Amino acid sequence: MSGVKQPMDSKLLESALSHHTLTRTGFDFRFSPSKCEQCGGKCCVGESGYVFVSVDEMLAIAEFLGLEFESFTQKFVRKVGYKFSLIEKSLPHTNVSNDLACVFFDAGKCGIYSVRPKQCREFPFWDAHRADSLDSQGKESLQQECLGVQF
Repeated sequence: MSGVKQPMDSKLLESALSHHTLTRTGFDFRFSPSKCEQCGGKCCVGESGYVFVSVDEMLAIAEFLGLEFESFTQKFVRKVGYKFSLIEKSLPHTNVSNDLACVFFDAGKCGIYSVRPKQCREFPFWDAHRADSLDSQGKESLQQECLGVQF
């Protein structure tokens, strides 16, 4: 039947997506998003850091959670200089000081995935990971943090 598009078999589509890799100009690695489910969220846990959010992102997350903006910001956001960051939480059952996670990271999954901040959507394509910013030690460190990164 020429001219008639048949829907792609879901298993075939899933297979095609699992082999899909992303590249961006200025970065000398490929990223395979299919690896995210295997890693357990290494980019969401670790030492203290910042997950910066814009006002628009905070509004979207508050709406997604069914919270008033003020209530959301008081409970989940901290001010860092002139910016805003989501707060962190200690991971349960650990006594290590650097076992922190994004406040919305639970049981290996992001609780706000569909409205996650740009910083999260863009990982690992951050300026600090550009080809001209990473030495061999930085590349090794990035690969240890993210199973989806392939040099």
